[in-house]
Amino acid sequence: MRDAGALIIDIGGESTRPGAEPVPADEEMHRILPVLEAIAAEGDILLSVDTQKPEVARAALAAGAHLINDVNGLRDPKMREVCAHFRAPAVIMHRKGDAKTMQKNPVYENLYAEVYGFLEAQDALARSEGVPDVIRDPGIGFGKTREQNLQLLNASILRSVSATAKLLIGASRKRLIDYLADVPDPAERDPGSLAIHLHAAQNGAAMVRVHNVPAHVQALRVSEQISGRNEG
Repeated sequence: MRDAGALIIDIGGESTRPGAEPVPADEEMHRILPVLEAIAAEGDILLSVDTQKPEVARAALAAGAHLINDVNGLRDPKMREVCAHFRAPAVIMHRKGDAKTMQKNPVYENLYAEVYGFLEAQDALARSEGVPDVIRDPGIGFGKTREQNLQLLNASILRSVSATAKLLIGASRKRLIDYLADVPDPAERDPGSLAIHLHAAQNGAAMVRVHNVPAHVQALRVSEQISGRNEG
């Protein structure tokens, strides 16, 4: 991933996909710390750790991680405290419910206000408590229906949110692609992942979280060149 052009490598020891079982903190650390330490020893790539547990975040940052990716959106004050202590930026994600319940009929009174309003409020809270920088993730596939995911990816909404905040979109190989294009095997969903991520990047997203790094780097570089030439 590093050699292919990834800017950040995101390391996680607990699945947060719909229906996933939780993993104890000690097991999560057992899974990620040796990998994290080995990559950090090379010292030439930014490292993110995908965790919602403050004790795991603390151990990971002490071991050389640079950023915390929290699917729980920094709701836990201890997680904000850890990030502030290490002066570590954080990705805050919106999720309705937990991994076991989030896809069981998620209902919103006002989707945009609840998702992007939550991210704005958590961003402000985190910064007020010393977290140096925040990236906002609307949580595609985390407590959203197919239609709700598509609404959050609306071009004008992405441009509006990206105008005042750093936005991350992570749709890589998610079930949304199966719903849209009938691709039941996640390993076959890279073309759909590229389509969503190019759309997000073209409408202001600062970062995309991907599995297939070479394909995304190539697509994003070509898209950037085409956009630059057309604007010129």
